[in-house]
Amino acid sequence: MIFCITGMPGSGKSVVSEAAKSVGIKVVSMGDVIREEAEGRGIEKSPSSIGNLMLQLRNEEGKDAVAKRCLKKALGATPDSIIEGVRSLEELDYFRSQAEVCLIAVHASPRTRFERLLKRGRSDDPKDWETFRDRDMRELKVGIGSVIAMADKVFINEGSLPDLGEAVKDFFRGMKNASFRSG
Repeated sequence: MIFCITGMPGSGKSVVSEAAKSVGIKVVSMGDVIREEAEGRGIEKSPSSIGNLMLQLRNEEGKDAVAKRCLKKALGATPDSIIEGVRSLEELDYFRSQAEVCLIAVHASPRTRFERLLKRGRSDDPKDWETFRDRDMRELKVGIGSVIAMADKVFINEGSLPDLGEAVKDFFRGMKNASFRSG
């Protein structure tokens, strides 16, 4: 099974991934794959350059280009893997054509997400509201809203990050127990 995680920037996808890692699930980040590609091409890691590279890869290689790169990394190591950062229905469809998929969405309000991104301070995180909104609009144009709407499981992340982490661990423990019972 592949667990796919979707959510707007700053919603808490990495918290879900870290909680999954703590219960033994391998995680591949679609954003990391794009950042690695940027590094290989000598492209700076700013919000606009990373976003433009994502769009360029999709234009050059197809709308599922990043998904294909991620699936190669995810397969083989463990029976269950997480692919973090699904942004389009084409990516989701590609994953579903290759494996059984459980789609997890993480939601937080724009203000909450903006404040978290300011605190996180990654090089490609927005530093002001206008850049944040531009990034959100780019993500929505790619189709992330449609992916979120297709989620099998939704976590609302307006509370503390440790609370989200515990809820996610409980979810994955339950999934593992269910697979042991059915297998």
